[in-house]
Order: sequence, then structure tokens, then C-alpha cells
Amino acid sequence: MKSIPDFSIENEIADAYHLSPLIGHNKKLIIAGCDEAGRGPLCGPVVAAAVIFLKNFESEDQGAEPTLTLKNDLGLIINDSKKMTAAKREAAYKFITTNPDIIWSVATCSPTEIDELNILWASMLAMERAITKLSLHPDFVLVDGNRLPQNLTHAPARKGTISSLASFDYISQMSGNNILGRAIVKGDSKSISIAAASIIAKETRDRIMKSLAVEFPQYGWDKNAGYPTAAHLQAIKIYGINEHYRKTFGPVKKFL
Repeated sequence: MKSIPDFSIENEIADAYHLSPLIGHNKKLIIAGCDEAGRGPLCGPVVAAAVIFLKNFESEDQGAEPTLTLKNDLGLIINDSKKMTAAKREAAYKFITTNPDIIWSVATCSPTEIDELNILWASMLAMERAITKLSLHPDFVLVDGNRLPQNLTHAPARKGTISSLASFDYISQMSGNNILGRAIVKGDSKSISIAAASIIAKETRDRIMKSLAVEFPQYGWDKNAGYPTAAHLQAIKIYGINEHYRKTFGPVKKFL
């Protein structure tokens, strides 16, 4: 079992679908990865990102953690954002967002939208927005989790596809679109495209919360990112809530 995500899923999808009439015969597939960050916090937006690698970066096995080989010979690890230190995540974010061979986008759903839709469907909408914002239209999108946002269509199984990777296909409720998708449980630890999206989403959301903390320093959002830590709950008790809080979330409701 590999220790960090790589291009295995992307390569197998490309091999399985390159002759599919759903995509176009002998076409090089454009495959994106998509993930979100911020479902658990009490405040701030939920953030989603989508990432397309235009080429597969070579990897070198350096012990337990293979690394991407960059032109400047700097080893860079792209992993599930939750498993990375802040410094490594920031370095990976800089690489992803400045590399001309990587296309990326980011989108949000506001606390108001979260309260209107609930956090699950707000997360789906944020991912839908991120996919739509990509400057290159993807043929296939790999999504972290067990369901697809509504601008994707369930990808039918094809011979030689990745049945052993605990993928969980969920049929989109929207018809008439032409982007195939596959939901992959723990995809951010398997697919490098999803892992890269998880890094963009996490870094973006943390930066949003740090920016908001300048205006509202009493809540400690620069440290807790909006999660319900003991210190954060005590601050809410003292200072109350504001427009950035998700008012349908249990710990916030009682202060309305």
C-alpha cells in the first residue's frame, strides 16, 4: 500500500476511458481532482478547490515518502493536507499555484448559504463552483468522499478500472452534463490531484480565517480556524456571535 497519493488513479482512469465514446476516441483525458475544507468549523466559509495536472511529474522513492522531482531538484511532497505540517503545506501550495503545468481554481460557500442549504450541500455547491471555474474544461473529475456535486455525471464502470481502491460511485441528480466523475472515499490519500486540491482548499480557508481574525481578534480564528475549541467556545460566550457564524450549527444556536 503506497504511503502517499500518486498518479495511479489518474493513469488508470485515462487508460480505461481514452477510447470511450463518452469522452471521444483517442483523446487525451483532462482529469481534475476536487476536495473541500471547512465542514466542521462554527464560522467562516466552506472552501473547495479543483486541480488539473497537465503532466505527470516524476517521482523518486526516498524511503517512506516518494517526492515529486522539480526542475530545481527540490523534493516536494504532496499529501493529504491533514497529514502535512503547516510549512510543508504552504510550500506545496506555492508550487501548485505557480506551476504553469498545473491548473487550479478555488470557490466558496458563505455561512449564509451553509445555513440555507446545510453544510453537506453547501460543500457540494462549493465543489461544483470550483470545477466550473477551471480555465480548462475537464473530461473527468475525481472527488474526495462518497458523492458527487451536481455538475458531474456518474462514471460507468469500464474494464480495467480501479475497483480495488474503495471508490464509491454516486449518481448525480443533474442530467445533460458531459463531465464524468468518480467519488473516492479517502481520495486525498490516494489521488495526487485530489490531494493537491485538498492543499489549496485548506490553505485558502486558513488564510481567510486569519484575515477575518484581524477584524475579530477576540475569537482566535487565526489559531482555531473557527473550530469549536474550548477557548473559542468561551470567546463566543463572552463576545457573542457575528455575521461570520453558521447559525444552524448546534454550539452557535444557543447563543442566538
